[in-house]
Amino acid sequence: MYQGKTFLAIIPARSGSKRLPNKNIKNLCGKPLIAWSIEAGLQSKYIDGIVVSTDSQEYAEIAEQYGAKVPCIRPLELSKDTSTTFDSIKHMIDFYKEKYKQVFDYIVLLQPTSPLRTPQHIDEAIELLIQKQANSVISVCKCEHSPLWCNTLPKDKNMDNFLSSEILNLRSQELPAYYRLNGAIYIAKTSSLLGYQSFFTDKGFAYEMSQKHSTDIDTQFDFDFCEFLLQGISR
Repeated sequence: MYQGKTFLAIIPARSGSKRLPNKNIKNLCGKPLIAWSIEAGLQSKYIDGIVVSTDSQEYAEIAEQYGAKVPCIRPLELSKDTSTTFDSIKHMIDFYKEKYKQVFDYIVLLQPTSPLRTPQHIDEAIELLIQKQANSVISVCKCEHSPLWCNTLPKDKNMDNFLSSEILNLRSQELPAYYRLNGAIYIAKTSSLLGYQSFFTDKGFAYEMSQKHSTDIDTQFDFDFCEFLLQGISR
């Protein structure tokens, strides 16, 4: 709880990953990937509850071993490739309201694919939310490369007009800073989240994180890179 407001952290962990099978429970430096997000949430000063939304009994048992609650198994119709994260979040909000007669003021989405996000990041994002009297806060980081240096390519790979003349002769430090979503933290007032069916609401603000803490695991390369970073941090 922070300044009288309650926060429920939801960690979605569907078992049907295609590009990296079972990535959410894949061993990362001695513990399942999902455990990193559970432990970060548990160590937050402000989060009142940590729940995992999963369609897998195996995932549920692992989540509970690391201290999260799994009050129900996510229905199969909300666990398809076409299902959205919002679907799983709304299901959990509705479950708490119907089962426990409890509605939290804010929902914090902690995706298990962001293991380098720390309790401090979570707490700072919540503090920003309250200070700004915001309806939502979403974490971002600076783009590793400017999108102004990007373009599509035709089939013959011709690079005529690949960059505009205004950009062509600029040094990287002369380009404006761009930011990208890093997938680590999404927070929204529950009423706004349900109204917009998204964490992108009115009165939304960005919480900036470093690139080092912004690894989002989707492929084996992402996983290996994250493992390398964690090994360096632990030294």
